[in-house]
Amino acid sequence: MLHRHLQAASVVLLSCITCSLSASHLFADDATIVTFGDSTTAPRGKLTVYSDLLVRELPTAARKVQVINAGIGGNNTDMARKRFEKDVLAHDPDVVIIQFGINDAAVDVWKSPPATQPRVDLDRYRENLKHFITTLRARGTHVILMTPNPLRWTPSLKQRYGRPPYDPDDEDGFNLLLREYAAAARRVADQHDVPLVDVDRAFHDYDRQPGQSLADLLLDGMHPNERGQRMIADLLIKELQSDTDD
Repeated sequence: MLHRHLQAASVVLLSCITCSLSASHLFADDATIVTFGDSTTAPRGKLTVYSDLLVRELPTAARKVQVINAGIGGNNTDMARKRFEKDVLAHDPDVVIIQFGINDAAVDVWKSPPATQPRVDLDRYRENLKHFITTLRARGTHVILMTPNPLRWTPSLKQRYGRPPYDPDDEDGFNLLLREYAAAARRVADQHDVPLVDVDRAFHDYDRQPGQSLADLLLDGMHPNERGQRMIADLLIKELQSDTDD
């Protein structure tokens, strides 16, 4: 029995050492990064999304960095789980950046009859994130989890979603459910000891500054604009470079 416990402890220790080395030497050689998400990650016409900024700014003369944008509009984590093998694992990435939540938390109150529950419930959302993380970590892949960005009412969004459980009279009333999904992403990151880029918190911190508004960071109340994408890219680059400096 003691022998088996010692073997198990050795495996855990070796796994931790391997993960640490993988993180600290992330950019010692060429690297492949997959950005895995929904429409806030996906290519969007002429908009420069955060994946584009990583492509421009992470490579050096001595190091090639390939960034594969695996964002698909409208995706929730259930949908993403079905394409996980093809769109992420098949690329054998060194790093995977994961951001979902807006479509998971959405309640389709515009339907007839109106939906009353999120598209993906909170427990299932957590389970899907855990599945992505544990599968990637078992392969030695470095994972960065991001919270979803917050939303802000626009006239068209109010027309479509402006009824319970949302509160159209509250400036932050479109985030009533989404904030729970952001909190769940934080807990999953903490439980699995993976880096978290807290986009939700960063956008809200920006919103609290005098003369600034969350609307400054969004194209349409939902998708980050150039400024919002720049903020996300800066947070990611800081996290990736901190691994290099460890």
